[in-house]
Amino acid sequence: MSFIEYIWLDGSAPTQGLRAKTRVVTVNPGRLDAEDLPEWSFDGSSTGQASGSNSDCALQPVSVVRDPIRGGDNWLALCEMLDADGASHRSNTRAVLRTVLDAGADKHEAWIGFEQEYTLLRDARPLGFPKDGFPAPQGPYYCSVDADRAFGRAIAEEHAQLCQDAGLIYFGLNAEVMPGQWEFQIGYRGVDGDDPSLLNVCDHLWLARYLLQRVAERHGVTASFDNKPMKGDWNGAGLHTNFSSARMRAEGGVNAIYKAMKRLERSHAQHISVYGERLEERLTGLHETCSITQFKAGDCDRGASIRIPLGVKRAGAGYFEDRRPGANADPYRVAARLAATVFDIDDADAARIAAA
Repeated sequence: MSFIEYIWLDGSAPTQGLRAKTRVVTVNPGRLDAEDLPEWSFDGSSTGQASGSNSDCALQPVSVVRDPIRGGDNWLALCEMLDADGASHRSNTRAVLRTVLDAGADKHEAWIGFEQEYTLLRDARPLGFPKDGFPAPQGPYYCSVDADRAFGRAIAEEHAQLCQDAGLIYFGLNAEVMPGQWEFQIGYRGVDGDDPSLLNVCDHLWLARYLLQRVAERHGVTASFDNKPMKGDWNGAGLHTNFSSARMRAEGGVNAIYKAMKRLERSHAQHISVYGERLEERLTGLHETCSITQFKAGDCDRGASIRIPLGVKRAGAGYFEDRRPGANADPYRVAARLAATVFDIDDADAARIAAA
């Protein structure tokens, strides 16, 4: 018998959080698929997803990976939320992404990758910040080495190993610009067997976030996805998103990227609406961001909304980077909005995404 950790997104607003509970299930040793697991109910009135008079909601496992915390033949099961009637729950943003894929985005063979920045907090202050006052200004902390610059490395490294052990598409990590701030990446690695499709990478990012919060919990700190954890002359935290289609990755694909940029400019406001809570505090035009009221695209420009990396420009094909999403953005909503815009999905579906 195995421990199965059922993990789902709760009904918190405007930013959903993760919840989890454990069930013991008899499974075949060595391999487990989501459809092998039973649905399981939970009290939606305690997670902001139901009223007390009709509180039962259901968890439907959709993505299963090994549980690297318990080890052995134990598993993590990311779930979609269903209401009492068995329909997709209003807070089930994964279903929104599935709708866009089914509406035509899936035929474009889109890939996505996320650069997840986060901040490690103790007593509501980033690691490396003294109890009173502030550390030295930004400059020496990015990709830093040494105890007086790299704060929280043990947590970042432990998290990386757990993601590897779980079998996630984990790309790498680095210390970020502000003390106590780190980044990890989930997405395409060029490894046989990896699945960089939208739904799978979004699933893996949520599972990686769960593992990060478990590691931070073990160390007695908080892993914050706040877009601007420290006011003032300090970098915010983003969820830079790399996106491509089969056409963009083919010879001459940069022309498809330029075409996508025009569509992205026209729908800028719709994207901003689903790119994270308090995003205006991060997208100020400073600290490697473009202003939230402006859309700008450029080659190698980290102050742009959309950046074409140098390697893509030289190759004439590849992907673009959307630098607008904030660290607390829901990857399902980001992926759905990008796919709907880039692939010109029907307006009715686009409206559903914006209102989800």
